[in-house]
Amino acid sequence: MERGRLLVVEDEPSIRELLCASLRFAGFTVASAATGGEALDAARTGAPDLVLLDVMLPDRDGFEVVRRLRSSGVRVPVLYLTARDGADDRVTGLTIGGDGYITKPFSLEEVIARVTAVLRRTRPGGSEQLTCGELSLDVESHVVRRGARVVELSPTEFRLLHYLMRNSGRVLSKAQILDQVWAHDFDGDIGVVESYISYLRRKVDGTEPRLIHTVRGLGYMIRP
Repeated sequence: MERGRLLVVEDEPSIRELLCASLRFAGFTVASAATGGEALDAARTGAPDLVLLDVMLPDRDGFEVVRRLRSSGVRVPVLYLTARDGADDRVTGLTIGGDGYITKPFSLEEVIARVTAVLRRTRPGGSEQLTCGELSLDVESHVVRRGARVVELSPTEFRLLHYLMRNSGRVLSKAQILDQVWAHDFDGDIGVVESYISYLRRKVDGTEPRLIHTVRGLGYMIRP
C-alpha cells in the first residue's frame, strides 16, 4: 500500500508550496488547490486519502467545504490548517466532520506526524507494506527485504525505492523521480537520478530476477 494520497488546500502560495514539497519528500503523493471550489472538485474526483484544509479561503471557508463534501457523501478525513484556535471554531470544525486541527504557525514535523496518525487510524487495514515480487518495503520501520535478506539503504535510496514501488509497473521519467524524491531543494544535475538508480540496483538486484528496469529514452520502472 502506498503511503497516502494527500490534497493540500491553502491559498497562500508560499505555504502551499512548502507543504507540498515537504510531504512529497516524506513519501506522500500530493495534489493541491488554492480555493474552496478547487478543493471540492479535487476531493470529489481525485480520491485523496486525506485533505489538509486551510479554514480561511478566498471564496468560502474550510467549514463550508467540509459541509459540502459530507452532504455529497465524501467521507475523506480532513485536518484543518488554521490561525483561528478558539474553542467555538474547534467544536464547529469537528462537529461537521473534521478529524483534527493543526494551528498556524506549525512545524512540518508536526504536520507529517499528524497526517501519518490520521491515515493509520482511518485507512483500511492500516498496512504500510509495499511489495514487488520477493522485495518488500515497510514504510514506518524503513525496513527493506529481498526475500529473507535485509537490504540496508541510505535515506535517499529508501525514498527512491519507495517512489518506484508505489508506482510499480509504471515508467517514471528522471524529471518525475527528481521532483518526487529530491523535491524542490535540489539544484544539481539530473544525472543524480541515474547514479542513485545504479546504487539501488547494486543493493536490491544482486540476485535474479532483476526488478529495476531501464526503459530506454523514457525512464525507469520496477516490476516483478
